[in-house]
Amino acid sequence: MSDTDHTSEFEPAAPNPDENHEPTQVFGEAEAFDLRSGADSCYKCSSCDTSCPVAEVDDDFPGPKFQGPEQWRLTQTDEDYEVDESVTSCSNCMRCDDACPSGVPLSQMHNTTRGRYVDEQMSKLSVEYWRNRILANYRTSAFFASKVPRLATAAMNFGPARWVMEKTLGVTSERDFPEFATETFTDWWQARGGAQVQSTDKRVAYFHGCYAEYNTPEVAKALVRLFEHFGYQVAVPEQGCSGTPMFANGMLDDARRDAETNVASLSALVEEGYDAVCSCTSCSMSLRQEYPELFDFEGTADVAAHTYEAVEYLRIHEDLSGAVAEADVAGELAEEFAYHAPCHARNQGLDRQAVELFRELDGVDVEDVGDSCSGISGTYGWKEEKYDYSMEIGEEMFDHMEGAEGETGMTECPTCAMQMEHGTGYEIRHPLEVLEAALVE
Repeated sequence: MSDTDHTSEFEPAAPNPDENHEPTQVFGEAEAFDLRSGADSCYKCSSCDTSCPVAEVDDDFPGPKFQGPEQWRLTQTDEDYEVDESVTSCSNCMRCDDACPSGVPLSQMHNTTRGRYVDEQMSKLSVEYWRNRILANYRTSAFFASKVPRLATAAMNFGPARWVMEKTLGVTSERDFPEFATETFTDWWQARGGAQVQSTDKRVAYFHGCYAEYNTPEVAKALVRLFEHFGYQVAVPEQGCSGTPMFANGMLDDARRDAETNVASLSALVEEGYDAVCSCTSCSMSLRQEYPELFDFEGTADVAAHTYEAVEYLRIHEDLSGAVAEADVAGELAEEFAYHAPCHARNQGLDRQAVELFRELDGVDVEDVGDSCSGISGTYGWKEEKYDYSMEIGEEMFDHMEGAEGETGMTECPTCAMQMEHGTGYEIRHPLEVLEAALVE
């Protein structure tokens, strides 16, 4: 008999599971988001670690790979595991997300783990906790400061007061506090009577964030005038902080509070045909990525899908490059700019945007000063124990800026602007200000 004629007599047994058997739950029931698939995607290539600016300068920081997949696994499998406090040294620059070839949600893991550390392990009576909470809730401090802006600016920059803040709260005395505007953006908006252009099909809701509201309303005004120049009806909805500094400090309950306000007001406008635009790349990053990663209340996904950085939006929906090519800039903004792309702009694919856009603008020259992190990362560089690290991270950017032709900086991120000015003494402008000077009469 040939092999082909052979008939197997093997009969597989029918499945016979033990009805009393309960399978082992390696990863318990997730309260909100199941990150197991992301953790399993990590194959320890260490691309995230080599991209991390903090790991490069701080030998005690174990890097994103440990802070992300490894700590997340430990928090899911070991009820007695205490989160390593080094997670608080992550600056939330999110460069690790961009570096990972496997799409591991590293920053989402960092944010959830950092939130767990703050909730369960950090003493609510400690100086560090209250220092971090004050920094994370900058909007609250700025609101009160805006009532007496000149006095607040002088008091915050009074030498002895800065020394006391460093010794008692751990807020570095090396940095100058930003100047508070004598008129907030929303005060200006209300005084002008709100939107000056009405449209049924070109509508944007402006999420201005904290800094453009209280410190640099000129940036917010430039956005409004620029969008109105292109025929857009601009709405300014009720809003809180985007949550970026809260995520970085593990204050997730504070972030959720403001996120609920933001999503409620923005989602209502999205339903009416508005898109959301931001002048700060950290704000657009927060609404686009961190909200859907960390929160699941109604409207979050719709807001994320309709949020854009402001210049990005105009590049998509208008012939912005053509308009710029036909324009020119004179006066104080006819400059050679040293441009720094914020980390949160890079994460949104916007790192070359300004350089490409202004290449054809007469009277302006923009030079990219490299892909290094500025080092300040929001509140990170304001902490006394992190100040030296932040300056070491920013050293490459400072060197490139000082080697550039011009002595004026440009960036979309307000805290990167602080660091650029602090490290070089250059005046810093926002791309929206240059566009307004070029296109708006």
